[in-house]
Amino acid sequence: MWRQQYPTARRLIFIRGLRSVAQGALTVDFVLYLKTIGWSAPAIGALISAQSLVGAALMMAIGPASDRLGRRTPLVAYEVATVIGVAALILTHASWVLVGAALVLSLGRGANGSAGPFAPAEQAWLANVMDDTSRPQMFSLNSAVGFWGMGLGSLAAGVLATAAPGRAYIAAFGLAALVAASNVLQIASLPDDRPAPSKPVRSREETAGENALRRQENRSLWQLVGVNAVNALGISLTGPLLPYWFSLRYGVGPAAIGPVYGLTFILTGLGSLVSGELARRHGIVATVVRIRAMAVALLALMPFMPTFGLAAALYALRSIANRSTVGVRQAFGVGLVRGKRRGLASSLSNLSMRIPNAIGPAVSGAIFAAGDLWLPFGMASLFQALYVVLFHKAFAGRDRPIAEGAEEVTAGIWQNQD
Repeated sequence: MWRQQYPTARRLIFIRGLRSVAQGALTVDFVLYLKTIGWSAPAIGALISAQSLVGAALMMAIGPASDRLGRRTPLVAYEVATVIGVAALILTHASWVLVGAALVLSLGRGANGSAGPFAPAEQAWLANVMDDTSRPQMFSLNSAVGFWGMGLGSLAAGVLATAAPGRAYIAAFGLAALVAASNVLQIASLPDDRPAPSKPVRSREETAGENALRRQENRSLWQLVGVNAVNALGISLTGPLLPYWFSLRYGVGPAAIGPVYGLTFILTGLGSLVSGELARRHGIVATVVRIRAMAVALLALMPFMPTFGLAAALYALRSIANRSTVGVRQAFGVGLVRGKRRGLASSLSNLSMRIPNAIGPAVSGAIFAAGDLWLPFGMASLFQALYVVLFHKAFAGRDRPIAEGAEEVTAGIWQNQD
């Protein structure tokens, strides 16, 4: 399948892989870097929450703008900003530089190689250069490549922490700058995905049909926004501060956490490919519901583990189950609308994750600071269980194995009308 796709799709996935290596290193190092320079848990949680709010505002602007103006320019701008931001962190420890770079670039959030707040343009671009039937599997491959890169970056963070304890954080920032500089050149060389001129609507029937189709798309999008928000709130209560929690609960640092994250990301990449194949055979909704239900149970057990090794093992299993569905869920989201609205769809999907993400870290940071290392996990488990129920209720009626829809074009979620 990889060799059958357009060159632009292959290049975008390769760019994501490079970017994910840098993000993997920062996922381990950034929160611990803040802890090292004296930031408290509530302060770190507040910064991560603010990242979500700033990212949400950028996403809401970037996606629709890319529908009108093209996808390439926003992505080049993101990579240029990354070069400038992380280079500044190497040169200065000024708080305003640190906060500014963290807010705009979403540093340390572990975005699986996506372009941070500019991801809607990237997702829409990738969706528009492949057909409907291959999209879930190719988005799963795209997600898998990101996880593998995150794994390599996380392992690198652990190695650097052991080999050069005082320079590991600076090395992670330098890696991010080099990767972003490379991606600027690669993205700039790609043919842009500009929208085709809209066809004039000439009849009352065509106008009514367009309005009805748009209402159907909007209803589906708002359903997705609602269930995604529940999911994001559950994830944000533990995910961003997990390195900090490991440090508090078991007294470990990057040398121990890095290899765990690295191996987990690599295995999650394999799980993502499996999820893509399961979605092809059984449908996206059925695949997501079954896998995510297992992840909820693993998350609920995690804070009760008496040793770091056992907690890390449950974290790895839970992460593989949880994150392996990212690709098929993204494919589901962009498949709810036609190609000319996929920037908007990606923005709304990402926005529905970002705003709740602004709540969780601040809440869990305050709870951790008060000495309670269990409550955020219990709350997160409840929200993620609710997500599984709501996702199934909202979309189960639209699910079907992808292979069944390969021979026909219908007005459902697999349609690709422009």
